[in-house]
Amino acid sequence: MGVLGCADIAWRRMLPVLAAHPAVELVAVGSRDGAKAAAFAERFGGEPVAGYDTVLGRPDVDAVYVPLPPALTADWTRRALQADKHVLCEKPLTGSARQASELRDLARARGRALFENYMFLCHPQHQLVDDLLAAGRIGRLRSLSAEFTIPAKPADDIRHRRDLDGGALTGVGGYPLRTALRHLGPGLEVVGAFLRADPHTGVDTGGAALLRTPDGVPAQLGFGVEHAYSCRYELTGSLGRITVPRAYTPPADHTAVVHLERGGAHEELTVPPHDQFRSVVTAFVAHIRSGAPSPLTGGALVEQARLVEGVRAVARLP
Repeated sequence: MGVLGCADIAWRRMLPVLAAHPAVELVAVGSRDGAKAAAFAERFGGEPVAGYDTVLGRPDVDAVYVPLPPALTADWTRRALQADKHVLCEKPLTGSARQASELRDLARARGRALFENYMFLCHPQHQLVDDLLAAGRIGRLRSLSAEFTIPAKPADDIRHRRDLDGGALTGVGGYPLRTALRHLGPGLEVVGAFLRADPHTGVDTGGAALLRTPDGVPAQLGFGVEHAYSCRYELTGSLGRITVPRAYTPPADHTAVVHLERGGAHEELTVPPHDQFRSVVTAFVAHIRSGAPSPLTGGALVEQARLVEGVRAVARLP
């Protein structure tokens, strides 16, 4: 496997998992900054490489991890697929439904895996939620709410750069949108949206969206990058409620708790510690080897981009 870019999430989260995974050999770390590539390679292994094209041209690279800024991910994903590499791309893959559809179709035509790294989908606490819903524990689903907000980052962070497609929607807003897509299914319509723009940088620093399913179930979503930390979602049904308080970023040693309320009773259902980043890599490998299904690929890529596109259009923020 090769790496295109030396982002913070690669250093902190993904490369430790890739370097330790028994099914992966890290052979090349590409960067436009030679010192960064050398530092990453020294810590995680592989050869430091100048430039991304050089990584794509290597015959010993079967797949690439793409942790680039949002403005660059789609282009380099396309180049990687055209070089016949499997691709694990950081979110967002793209904010264009047309572009997402083209990349999905290109991956299929080339017989290559294409994953968008919404890693929280690989944590078993969300399967527990699915099981509770399927068992009718809260009755018919009536509404969904989800929120992901984080404290402000330093001024030089890419989230503040409009030229790199930074902002709250691309930085954290995709998580609540993906939550709605997971639990409410495709065909969601954006019926209301707001994005607050920073007057100096022009990027959105926070926002909200109102979605609905074709049969009228609403989803209320919030996100921001200059807020107190929050990452939770809640499903309200005709008979009860499910709450997931640490929905998106549970540490690998964290025992997850899913709250179930029904008829005045409250249950706390626990899920053993789980490394969702490692699960992403395992799912990626399994999909390459056997075509094993995953929520990180396929039509969800297009639906996710369509929702991002819809929020921007309704909010009327370029």
